[in-house]
Amino acid sequence: MAVKRRIPVEEGRSALRTWAEAAATGAEDAAALPRTTRATAVRYTLEELATRAEGNSVEVRVPPFGVCQCIAGPRHTRGTPPNVIETDPATWLGLATGQLSWQAAVGQGRVSASGSRADLSSLLPLD
Repeated sequence: MAVKRRIPVEEGRSALRTWAEAAATGAEDAAALPRTTRATAVRYTLEELATRAEGNSVEVRVPPFGVCQCIAGPRHTRGTPPNVIETDPATWLGLATGQLSWQAAVGQGRVSASGSRADLSSLLPLD
């Protein structure tokens, strides 16, 4: 089943590009972007991940902006799924753009990943 996009692709790419340019100059610049820009970038990248790795076995949470389910495998139907990844928006966007590696983010404790399928290293960055 195809992922239903809520963020227009060009709008999402623009927000992500704006965030990446600001983050390249400094974390403070990226944090100073309007909330709507950061939210659009996060939601767009979550939709992109779900499109590239369709499935329901892993839940990726980036509070307060969004969540997606991805990666083929066993589907959960109730409660907390067995494979959950959670991180903050800046870390997620760093991973999505390649400014931060999966191994570094996990090693620094910036990503909480539980479950045998909770590894996005082969899917990130979202080039």
